[in-house]
Amino acid sequence: MSSEETSEKKTEEPKAEEKPATEKPAAKPAAEKPAAKPPPKKPAAKPAPKEPEPPAFEKSIADKITEKFGENTSVSFVKPDRVGIKVNRDSIHQVAEFARDVLNYDHVDSVAGVDYPADKEIEVVYHLGSYTDSSLDRQVLELATRAQREEEPLPGRDSTKLPSLRDIFYSVEFHEREVFEMLGVYFEGHPDNRRLLLPEDWADLPPLRKDFRNKGR
Repeated sequence: MSSEETSEKKTEEPKAEEKPATEKPAAKPAAEKPAAKPPPKKPAAKPAPKEPEPPAFEKSIADKITEKFGENTSVSFVKPDRVGIKVNRDSIHQVAEFARDVLNYDHVDSVAGVDYPADKEIEVVYHLGSYTDSSLDRQVLELATRAQREEEPLPGRDSTKLPSLRDIFYSVEFHEREVFEMLGVYFEGHPDNRRLLLPEDWADLPPLRKDFRNKGR
């Protein structure tokens, strides 16, 4: 072998062994998201409790009044032994006559007044009863009506007026006088609209008006 061949063999560099290509690990499957929980069911709404049936006897009294006077009256309540009726001011005298002559309510137990400054009205409430009809022994018929309320009252000389029931029920004579002086409601047709408890020279607001203030307090 010639020296040239041996030198060529020496100069040849050994070839690097080719490594097999490494396989990439398979991608992990994406984790499945848990299914969304359905929203909790709302409990079924409880049915509204039924209102108790009004007593038959009391309801019959209310029905007779509203059937007779229609839109001029409305029922405010019907419960055992009591009936409340709201009456238009122009119909209060006729309704009171009907209560006496047809329904047998023969007297007024009391008369009350309520001031409603936000409504610009004063309500007068008559509580009727009967001495002569045994079926009405425990019954009270409440008739409520309203008068216009004056901001600067001049009792008896302004528009805060209602028809008097004195010619129907004698017992209202002093009650209406008290409402007149305490709230300023003048009762047209009343035979004696004088003050009852206050001095005749009283010059302040009627003392049961909500805007009345005691001087010095």
